[in-house]
Amino acid sequence: MESQLVSWLISLIIGAVGGNAAGAVLKNYSLGTVGNTIAGLVGGGLGGQIITALLSSGASTGLVGNIASSGIGGAVLMIVIGLIKNALAGKSRG
Repeated sequence: MESQLVSWLISLIIGAVGGNAAGAVLKNYSLGTVGNTIAGLVGGGLGGQIITALLSSGASTGLVGNIASSGIGGAVLMIVIGLIKNALAGKSRG
């Protein structure tokens, strides 16, 4: 139980970092610091859970796998939300 909690916390933290890193690199899709952090938290949590669920053997992804999947999940969700936000903003202008 405790290791699952630690793994989940790592997923959330690394996801937030991934969301903010993606926002810093892709400024056109950035949601601002708070938005990037929230999207990263959600994406990191989901990314970590999805990768774990996809493993058919039920084995743990390990720390490196957890960090990678959470960071990527956080970045991807931030970018997707940024794309949607930009598309909606473009429609309201035109």
